[in-house]
Amino acid sequence: MKQIGIWLDKQQADCVVFENGVEKFFTIPSNMEFFNPKGGSRSKTRWGPQDVVQDSKYLEREKHQLKRYFENLVTSVKNADQLAIFGPAETADKFLAYLEKDHHRLALKVKALDKADSMTDNQFKALARSVFGI
Repeated sequence: MKQIGIWLDKQQADCVVFENGVEKFFTIPSNMEFFNPKGGSRSKTRWGPQDVVQDSKYLEREKHQLKRYFENLVTSVKNADQLAIFGPAETADKFLAYLEKDHHRLALKVKALDKADSMTDNQFKALARSVFGI
């Protein structure tokens, strides 16, 4: 039985695979750009117009990059029998929603979805072992 634990955020996904008593660890980078849009600026004249920041442009770009990241992650874990997903904030929730929408069979194999802040590799492996009962 192939069991895969995934800890992911917007920078990278750490994966641990347990199969036939063998443990394998690998990392998948997200290759996402981190946007820091500058605020609008005033014109030189007093009480002049402001430049407007186009947040929708940044958010749309981030959405496409996040989808590409999730597609790369799915190709790495598609042959799993059980999955456990961990992560801070909402990236893990977005990944599960992506699985339920586009990869329903893989979404059915998700055994756990838990919030977990950043941790060392050994702490992550121990957390995955406890979820799978290894």
